[in-house]
Amino acid sequence: MDGKSNTKRPVVDFHCDVLCKMQLNRQVDFSHSSLDVTKERLLEGDVQLQTFAIYISQVLGRPRMEHVVRQIELFRQHVVSPLGGLRALLWREDLQEQGSPTKKLTYLEGNEVDQTHSPWALLSLEGADALEGNPFYAELCYAMGIRLIGLTWNYANWAADGIMEQRGGGLTNKGHELVKRCNELGLLLDVSHLSVRGFWEVLEEATLPPIASHSNAFAVCSHPRNLRDDQIRALIACDGRIGLTFVTMFIQEQGSVSAEDLLPHIEHICALGGARHMMFGSDFDGIERHVQGLEHPGKYREFAELLLKHYPEELVKGWLGGNALCYLQTNLPSRMSS
Repeated sequence: MDGKSNTKRPVVDFHCDVLCKMQLNRQVDFSHSSLDVTKERLLEGDVQLQTFAIYISQVLGRPRMEHVVRQIELFRQHVVSPLGGLRALLWREDLQEQGSPTKKLTYLEGNEVDQTHSPWALLSLEGADALEGNPFYAELCYAMGIRLIGLTWNYANWAADGIMEQRGGGLTNKGHELVKRCNELGLLLDVSHLSVRGFWEVLEEATLPPIASHSNAFAVCSHPRNLRDDQIRALIACDGRIGLTFVTMFIQEQGSVSAEDLLPHIEHICALGGARHMMFGSDFDGIERHVQGLEHPGKYREFAELLLKHYPEELVKGWLGGNALCYLQTNLPSRMSS
């Protein structure tokens, strides 16, 4: 048991809302006690890569591109900087070269610091609302380091309907144009939060396999944000990924929720053939009520020990990080082509 607890199993987490908290409270930096995700906790939980979502809170009013730029600046100043200590992940070559003992890592603002063993940080955009109906802004997002875009949050915007929009529409004309532009740029697409119709339209039109960054199995917990079986099968068929999330209401409908309650979702996706397509997207710092035993990323090591009681090492390593890293090494854009 002691040997297992000392074994490092690299973790990839595909969703957190740290940047939104920073935008709403200028007193919050990347080490603030109010955050679930900090560098210290990432290291404690063996998190090799954390995706930082750009989510524009309704408190700020109508989402605008300047809100996106502000969160990118916070990311640069507090996360991928000598102070924050994480490395910005932009290209597939970055992951391929991660084992180089002499590699100097360039932060987005140009500072070179030897941070070979620090966690990676990937930027995503949660909802295209702030692109203000202009698909060209996707190009600006790409140039500023965003590598993953979800078209909606829960409701309708200029690009598509979200899953909580009752009419259940799909992509708008401009939404189709945005998907086409993302295809041209090599921007990955995230179908969490999309309406069911929008999900199928994105899967039909995307040239790179989409992911669901933070969604669970609807058959286990019938929350609208979770994926139906046919959606899970479709993501498996296109070699996409499904990031199981720690939002308690997506795990079970009521009662206290523990880490063990995620196991039925894992079992169900495995039964559908998705053992090699599962990963995790916690939604840390976007969670109001935490899973017992998964309160912050420092708990991932304990979660790994729980998983190993039920599943073989190879599968557990894949779910924790291997499946996500394989996806990124295949689908992130190449520095040589940009």
